[in-house]
Amino acid sequence: MSPTPSRALRLFGTEEEVAPPRILTAGPLTAEFEAGNLRYIRMGGAEVLRAVSFIVRDPDWGTYAPALSDIAVAEEEGRFTVTYTARAADGEQAFAWTARIEGTAEGRLTFSARGAAETPFLTNRTGFVILHPIEGVAGAPVEITRTDGTVEEGRFPLIIDPVQPMMDLRRLVHTSPQGLRVSCLMEGDTYEMEDQRNWTDASYKTYVRPLALPWPYRLEPGEALEQAITVEVSGTPSAAAGTGPITLAPGPRAGVVPPLGLGLQPESVAASWEAEVLLRGLAPAHLVCHHDPRRGHDGTSLAAQAGLARAIGAEAWLEAVVASVDGFEAEIAALGETVRALGAPFETVLTSPAPDLKCTLPGSPWPATPPATALAAATREAFPGKRIGGGMFSYFTELNRKRPPVEALDLVSFTTCPQVHAGDDRSLTETIEALPAVARSAAAIARPLPFAVGPSAIGMRDNPYGAAPKDNPRNIRQAMNRADPRQRGLIGAAWTLGYFAEMALGGASAVAFGEPTGPLGAIHAASELPQPWYDEAGGVFPLYHVLRGLSALTGRPLHPVVTGPGPLRGLAAGGAEGWEIWLANLSAAPVEAVLAGPVTGLARLDAESFVPAAADPAFLDRLAPPPPGPLALDAHAVLRLHVTTPSEGT
Repeated sequence: MSPTPSRALRLFGTEEEVAPPRILTAGPLTAEFEAGNLRYIRMGGAEVLRAVSFIVRDPDWGTYAPALSDIAVAEEEGRFTVTYTARAADGEQAFAWTARIEGTAEGRLTFSARGAAETPFLTNRTGFVILHPIEGVAGAPVEITRTDGTVEEGRFPLIIDPVQPMMDLRRLVHTSPQGLRVSCLMEGDTYEMEDQRNWTDASYKTYVRPLALPWPYRLEPGEALEQAITVEVSGTPSAAAGTGPITLAPGPRAGVVPPLGLGLQPESVAASWEAEVLLRGLAPAHLVCHHDPRRGHDGTSLAAQAGLARAIGAEAWLEAVVASVDGFEAEIAALGETVRALGAPFETVLTSPAPDLKCTLPGSPWPATPPATALAAATREAFPGKRIGGGMFSYFTELNRKRPPVEALDLVSFTTCPQVHAGDDRSLTETIEALPAVARSAAAIARPLPFAVGPSAIGMRDNPYGAAPKDNPRNIRQAMNRADPRQRGLIGAAWTLGYFAEMALGGASAVAFGEPTGPLGAIHAASELPQPWYDEAGGVFPLYHVLRGLSALTGRPLHPVVTGPGPLRGLAAGGAEGWEIWLANLSAAPVEAVLAGPVTGLARLDAESFVPAAADPAFLDRLAPPPPGPLALDAHAVLRLHVTTPSEGT
C-alpha cells in the first residue's frame, strides 16, 4: 500500500518547504518581506502596491534565486528597518548587492540597493521592479513625472496594452481603490511600464532600463549600480470588507458553457492510449493535435493523434507549425494532402509560422514569416470546408503584439501560462484576476470572430522567451517550469476551475487545457521526473475531476456566481431543476460561503478527500446533502453543488 501523502503533497504536489513571509509593521504601514523583496504593501489594511523587488535576470530572462546573508530586521514603534547582503550567481557569472528597506508610520517606504558584478555579467534586467495591482486600478487616472521633470496626466490601461503604456518614468502618483494617494518615486535609471496582464499576471509592472536599449547587456566587474524606490502613502482608507462568510448567488445569464478540450502532443499519444478509459470518462469535446515538422512529426504521428480523438469521441483540431518562409504554400499544400489521405479528420485547422513561437520584444525587428493573410489563404485552400484559425500558439502577449487578419479567418486562438514571471503559489493563483481583462482584450482583437483559448496549463508547454521551459528534477516551484508539481495538487484543480470560469464568462468559444497525461496532464503516467505518491499509487490528479465535471456542462446556460475580489471563483450552470455550481478556493486559508437558495447536493474535493478521489474518477458524481451552516472550503478546495432555485431566467 502506498504511504499516505502529506498535506503539502495533497495541496501542492511537492514537499518543498516555503518559509512564511515576515510581516513588517510601522503603525498602519505593513509589508511582507519575502526572499529579500516586499509584497503586499498596505496602509491601514488596504493594498497600495503589490510588490517592490530588486531582481537579477540572466540572458534568457530567467530570474536568479539569490542567496541572502547578514539579514537584520529592526522594528520599533512607528518604524521598521531591514538590511541584507545578496548574491546572484551561476557557474559562469555573479552579481552581489546590499539592500536597505525603511518604513515609517507616516506612510513612507524606501527600498535602496547598491551592487556590482563580481565577473563580467550578462543580464536582460538587473534592478528594481514595482507591481501595481489591477483590481480597482485598471482604467484609473495616474499622474506621470518624466525623467526631465515634466508632469502629465495619464491612465492605467483598461484594455491590455500590447507594449509599454508608460515610458520615460521617474514618478507615478495614483489613488488606490480605497481612496489613498500613492506616490512612487524611482531613481537610479530610467523606468518604464508594461501591462503584465499580457502574461496573466495580476499587475502593471514598472521596471528598470528601457527595452529599446540593447539586451542582454553587460555589467563589468566593479561597476557600481545604485537604485532606490520611495513610496509615500497618504489619506485614510475606506472601510474594509467584512470577515464573515462570503454570500454568493448566480447572476444574469452570460451565454452557454463552452466546450472543454485538451491538447495533445505526438510524443504523449502512447501514454494517452493507456488512459483511454479515463479519457472517455473525462469526455473532452476536442483534442488540439500538435504538428511540427521540425520535430519529425509526419503523417504517422497525425494519424495516431486523430485516431485517439476518434476513439474517445472528441473532435480533432490540428495545430500545425509552418516551418518554411518562402515555401510555405507548398508546405501547407503537402500537409493538406497528407491529412486528406487520413480521411480529413481535423475539423478545425490552426496554422502558425515557426518564428512566431518565439517572442519579439517591443523595439526588436520582427523575423521573416509568411504574410499572415497569404498563410490563411493557403491553409483554406489546402483544407477545404474546414474551420480555419489563426493567432498564436504561444501566449496572449504575442497575439496582442501581432494581430491576426480576422477577415481571412474563422477563429482566433492563443494560449496562456501563469508562471512566466514568478513561480510562487500566490502569484500563480493571482493570475485568475487578470483573465477577465485577457478575455475582454482577446474579444476585441478577434471581433467579429469567436476566440478560443488553450491548450493552457500551469506548466509551460513551450518557452517563447528562452531556449525551453525549465527542467524540474527536484520537483520544486519555479517560474517557467514544464513539469510543475502543482499540476498534481489541489491548487491545480482550483486554478483550473477559476481559469475555465473566467474564460467562459469572458466569452471564449472553447477552452482547452494541457494534455491527457504527462507534465501538463490530468492522469498519472510513468515519467523520468518524480511524481511523489502518484508514482506508487497511480490514479487521476485533482484537476481531472474539475475537467470531467465542467466538460459535462457544455451547452448549458452559463451564469456568474462570484462577483468582486476575493479568494472564490466559479460558475453556475442553469437548468429546469435548478443550478449546478462549481466553486474553488484559490487561497491557502479556509473560507466559508453562503449561497442563495437551498443546497440539495454537495461533493467536496479537498485535502481530506484527496486519496479516495485519486482512485475514483467519478468521485465528484456522488452528491450528498450538505451539513447545516455555511459551506466550508479548506485550502484550495473545490465544491460541486446542486442548488434548487426557480428556473426563470435560465
